[in-house]
Amino acid sequence: MKHIVILTGAGISAESGLKTFRDSDGLWEGYNIEEVATPQAWKRNPVLVQDFYNMRRKAVLEAKPNAAHIALARLEEKYKVTIITQNIDDLHERGGSTNVVHLHGIITRSQSSKNPNYTYPIDGWELKMDEVCELGSPLRAHVVWFGEAVPMIETAMDICNRADIFILVGTSLAVYPAASLISYVGHEITKYVVDPKIPPIYNLIGLIKIEEKASIGVPILVDKLLNDLK
Repeated sequence: MKHIVILTGAGISAESGLKTFRDSDGLWEGYNIEEVATPQAWKRNPVLVQDFYNMRRKAVLEAKPNAAHIALARLEEKYKVTIITQNIDDLHERGGSTNVVHLHGIITRSQSSKNPNYTYPIDGWELKMDEVCELGSPLRAHVVWFGEAVPMIETAMDICNRADIFILVGTSLAVYPAASLISYVGHEITKYVVDPKIPPIYNLIGLIKIEEKASIGVPILVDKLLNDLK
């Protein structure tokens, strides 16, 4: 069974109504990244940061998987599929995908502010300031902030290195180290990119471009890949 590896970014979730991490004005939901997505921001104003992620979590829980999420899950009928996502939502899982690697964490879980290895599910959308981990430190969103290590990056590199087919959906390849993952895919491997604005990808052999938004382009590609095995 061939192994399809899919790297997804904010573009796939934008069609479910979730704002992209960086809008054209450089803000995220009206906030500068430095105010809400760094360890320094948490130390400086934890209430603001907690409230910000509570609102993001509420939006995620209200959002629904779109046609792209649902189509990717269909690939599991005939392929081994691993999705590596830069997104912190759970729309891939709710769309039916069973093997998802979250590079930047997942907002529906919390983590210890002392030791990120202690993580917990969140019941509902609100994480309160008086909730603490078993070490006694406040809980924060299970999200990788700027300036923090990306714990799953080496796992993702190994997955990309073992891909038989590689698909890139809805990412501008602007955020590192995630943007470097495509370089770990074998040169001879067929690669697809689905995006209305194809990001600059250089020195790649066998790159097939589908210049459509995810909800249109992904179902088209999935149908093709499933038909290839008939």
